[in-house]
Amino acid sequence: MYKETMGFVRGIGTGMVAGIAVASMGTRMMKNNRKLRRNANKAMHAVNGMFDDVQGMFKQ
Repeated sequence: MYKETMGFVRGIGTGMVAGIAVASMGTRMMKNNRKLRRNANKAMHAVNGMFDDVQGMFKQ
């Protein structure tokens, strides 16, 4: 049981470190590149609209 728990905790830690690294690199890229920011904003709005549509389908 201990080994399974430690493996799980190690996996969570590795995922957090990888996520932080990707987030910091993405932040650096977004500060310097206006076109990338604009495209990311458009993509975020499109995904948000898609989720709103899916929610609307389930409500009806």
